[in-house]
Amino acid sequence: MNKLEQLKEYTVIVADTGELEAIKKFKPQDATTNPSLVLKAVEGGHYDALIDECMAKGNSFEDGIDRLITRIGQEILKEVPGYVSTEVDARLSFDTEATLTKARRLIQLYEADGWGRDRILIKIASTWEGIQAARVLQQEGIRCNMTLLFAMEQAQACADANATLISPFVGRILDWYKKDTGQDYSAETDPGVVSVKEIYNHYKGFGYETIVMGASFRNTGEIEALAGCDRLTISPALLEELSQDNGALERALQPERGSSERPTPISESAFRLGMNNNPMATEKLAEGIRKFIEDQIKMEILVKSHI
Repeated sequence: MNKLEQLKEYTVIVADTGELEAIKKFKPQDATTNPSLVLKAVEGGHYDALIDECMAKGNSFEDGIDRLITRIGQEILKEVPGYVSTEVDARLSFDTEATLTKARRLIQLYEADGWGRDRILIKIASTWEGIQAARVLQQEGIRCNMTLLFAMEQAQACADANATLISPFVGRILDWYKKDTGQDYSAETDPGVVSVKEIYNHYKGFGYETIVMGASFRNTGEIEALAGCDRLTISPALLEELSQDNGALERALQPERGSSERPTPISESAFRLGMNNNPMATEKLAEGIRKFIEDQIKMEILVKSHI
């Protein structure tokens, strides 16, 4: 049994790609997309026919793009039994009302084509404004995947909002610390791995139901160190590497219930102060939003050139 097969015994595997061939090959439970992954798939010409169809139906360019990303999500839904995540435009990351409007529209498009909201996760950046939008959406039965998460303050606020799932970013945390310290890290001392373990233990210890899904991996060592995490979203290249390794893989994380009394919900001022005091989280959140905006714009330019 290879390591990917062993990992599936402990953890739900999620494909971190928008490319259907990779999803068909590795047969994950769920799949996630983001503007960067959609851009890559569109650049590869995988969705030319969908672009034509969606832009013809759209009553505006923005509506055509919304239709395109939900239709890409629908193609992926046909290949996985679980959730597919579709991301809200990162340009809305600091606007709660606009995030709500966009999320509702994306769900409306899925439902118009016969897909239930129980299969969709709306991805939202873990800003304070994004988390408050998630709180409302969750109450409406729209499930949320909180992305670009780097700090315990973000994790606590997401749990307080009853978000369905969080995506703490492992590799991007490692990137920051390697650049800051000039050091290399083992899988066990990897700051990204340590962060996810702390969040996982915090959630399980207090009985939060929000799913922890480690994301943004740089190597299989990080993945193996988080075996047992609720979910792990993994790129096709690392899925392939795990599938070719026949070594033994032991479970690293075990859910253990601790206190029955939960912490007081984090306030906006405590959230913002905690983020301000964490230069890694502040910088990586801002950088991630900028990168998703950049790739969203590139994707839109490609679509315009295609049509």
